[in-house]
Amino acid sequence: MSCPAGNGPVTRTGTSTATTVRVRGRDLVNELIGKHSFTEMLYFLTCGRMPDAAETRILDACLVTLMEHGLTPSAVIARLMADSVPEEPQVAIAGGLLAIGSVYAGTTEECAKVLLHLRARLDAGEREAPALLAREHAAKKRPLPGFGHGTHKPDDPRSQRLFEVAREAGPNPFVDLLLALGREVDAAFGRHITINATGAIAALLLGIGVPVSAMRAFSVVSRAGGLVGHLLEEKQSRSGRAIWHAAKATVPYVEDEVTPPGGRG
Repeated sequence: MSCPAGNGPVTRTGTSTATTVRVRGRDLVNELIGKHSFTEMLYFLTCGRMPDAAETRILDACLVTLMEHGLTPSAVIARLMADSVPEEPQVAIAGGLLAIGSVYAGTTEECAKVLLHLRARLDAGEREAPALLAREHAAKKRPLPGFGHGTHKPDDPRSQRLFEVAREAGPNPFVDLLLALGREVDAAFGRHITINATGAIAALLLGIGVPVSAMRAFSVVSRAGGLVGHLLEEKQSRSGRAIWHAAKATVPYVEDEVTPPGGRG
């Protein structure tokens, strides 16, 4: 296909003129505003097509699940930044979003990679692939991404609800695969290990065609909304100051042992 701008880069995401705005081939004013939701637009800009009703419900459920987690590092950072730079809300939200990574909300993409890997092995005829993978991790005492949670036991209630949403929307082979892997993980580790929310979200998003490379970005989009609530509450509660004073009280200053001049003394 020929490139309109010769051999240079082009964008198909959006453009505007004095009287129009185009977004991926659609008229923003006449085709999108007031006719499609934020969730639909997020999927549209990511996947290149509008989602159907079931896909929209699934993505919306995932975004709602990830939006709020209490006083996690991202929220604490946002509150401290709001206290330090109160006139710049984007600084507080951006600061909080920098804490979204492999520890908090980042295992979704890693679990999705595991599921895709297993799917490829099963398609190649390796029927024992889930069991073999679980045993491999158990032998190395290495947890699988998407499994385990420090608070929610024996099961993550968010995951259970997400699986219900998925079932209501229709078949999802990745949910079935994740649950099958969960049974093998329990057998290999000799105890029940919960499938956490990020694991469930990985399966749901794969089932509606979301690219793995977009999954952490979706976590960021969702958490940004949650941080707005923390930002507004911070203006009233001034919890940032309390967090600061708690840090000073909990992590005391201790002098280094300094070797005196001339040796050991």
